[in-house]
Amino acid sequence: MASVEKIAVVQEAPAATVQDLFRSLTDHWRTSLRLAGVLAEDHGLVDRACRAGYLRSLASGKRFPMFQDLGPSSTACHLDGGGVLTAADAVRADIARGCDLVVLSKFGKLEAGGGGLRGAFDAALEAGVPVLTSVGRGFMPAWEAFAAPHFVALPADAGRIEQWWADVRPSP
Repeated sequence: MASVEKIAVVQEAPAATVQDLFRSLTDHWRTSLRLAGVLAEDHGLVDRACRAGYLRSLASGKRFPMFQDLGPSSTACHLDGGGVLTAADAVRADIARGCDLVVLSKFGKLEAGGGGLRGAFDAALEAGVPVLTSVGRGFMPAWEAFAAPHFVALPADAGRIEQWWADVRPSP
């Protein structure tokens, strides 16, 4: 059998679809795996231009804000890089405690610039732990510069992701 890359990136799907898929998969895996990472959640505020909300830890359930609420009349969106860095620190600590799989909501604007969850990605790669993430089309060049050729691109399909996990999961 050919070697399978330990990093899987979901592409070509809306962010909400990917986060719902990741949430469903991690809920299923939670009983049999030690998970580390964060998933994006909506902020639930009405009439906001900014869709960024929170990152929720898969290990502790803690929520980290990733937006600055500029109010309902604002047309701007401001990511809170500090909240995302705090989430990345928590994920790095979870990886250091031991995990089977790291799921990171996405590699986006902050990560492309070297910030955001980039430290969590680095920690997972250094630990040799499989990583599941997503990346939008606009950030593919930065993703490829960061991770190529050590990743496999997957569609937003639970069966394909489950097959990837079965292929990279360490033997008991």
